Amino acid sequence: MTTRLKVPTERPYDVVIGNGVHEQLRGLVGFGLGVMRVAIIHSPTMAARAEILRDPLVSDALEVHLIEVPDGEEAKNAEVLGFCWKVLGESGFTRSDVIVGLGGGATTDLAGFVAASWLRGVRFVNVPTTVLGMVDAAVGGKTGINTAEGKNLVGAFHEPVGVLCDLDVLTTLPAAELRSGLAEIVKCGFIADPTILDLIEAAPGRVADTRSPILAELITKGIAVKARAVAGDLRESGAGAEGGIGREALNYGHTLGHAIERFEHYRIRHGEAISIGMVFAAEIARRSDQIDQDLLDRHRSILRTIGLPLTCRSGIWEALAATMRLDKKTRGDQLRFVVLKGLARPVILAGPEESLLQDAYRAISS
Repeated sequence: MTTRLKVPTERPYDVVIGNGVHEQLRGLVGFGLGVMRVAIIHSPTMAARAEILRDPLVSDALEVHLIEVPDGEEAKNAEVLGFCWKVLGESGFTRSDVIVGLGGGATTDLAGFVAASWLRGVRFVNVPTTVLGMVDAAVGGKTGINTAEGKNLVGAFHEPVGVLCDLDVLTTLPAAELRSGLAEIVKCGFIADPTILDLIEAAPGRVADTRSPILAELITKGIAVKARAVAGDLRESGAGAEGGIGREALNYGHTLGHAIERFEHYRIRHGEAISIGMVFAAEIARRSDQIDQDLLDRHRSILRTIGLPLTCRSGIWEALAATMRLDKKTRGDQLRFVVLKGLARPVILAGPEESLLQDAYRAISS
């Protein structure tokens, strides 16, 4: 079964979820709209699938360039970005041509920024190949790269013309990568759709089964949460519907999570870091009387059931705090955290006391 979700932003587009949906790429590229060239930016592990995507486009007499970039966060830097620009320049890429991002979240982040920056913006399509990429990076128009100072500090808002989430590719995804992606789905459950949490608790042994309809349902629900959030607040202004905090809610667990990723030189998976960050945020909320002990315990229980980490190393608070102060969610010198004021009730906690943050850190350090 194929599901089609509309992302109703300024330039609406569809996210298509199902088996074999990569075959819809030809239509999204826009054959007949003046397109002459397509660049498929892909990770090394997706080289064979890039060829599969390439063949029907070549049959349409399009010039297709395969641009291989490093795996994971190693792709998200200025050097790789410059390499992609070089290929586009040498290939004569024009404003009517199209870029395709094929791979995990890091690859689609990079491909989107290449598209945003080339000729001040060309069309692009995302074909995410991980759970994380499907429910988080590929949808929403956030594109960017990392710098030595932090993650995603350089980027642009640039929406794709479509996203194809082909569930077939998940059958070869390593178990650890699949669990990492589940962290972002759990986040969506805590901030917006508690039925996600109910599904996981009812069948914990099936959520990581790539052939299970439960995993497909969880992915669809996670994408739906993100689509609703970005529709009302594309550029993260903090103005959500009905007085909510808008797209900023999607940063739940990310302030500390990004700091952990940088401290560990991205040797820890994104979802693993976000899992720890969510427990940290829940500890902050509990200690500031925003949530009760049961909701804090539910964080630990669900994340533990999936096999995600709940703690980080001890003795690194100062390094993490310094990185968080550079986080793009910070305003001036004031740290801002997304916390819960109850299930599915995200709020911003601005400028919490240092002692409170240190207490929460001690609760998650080992």
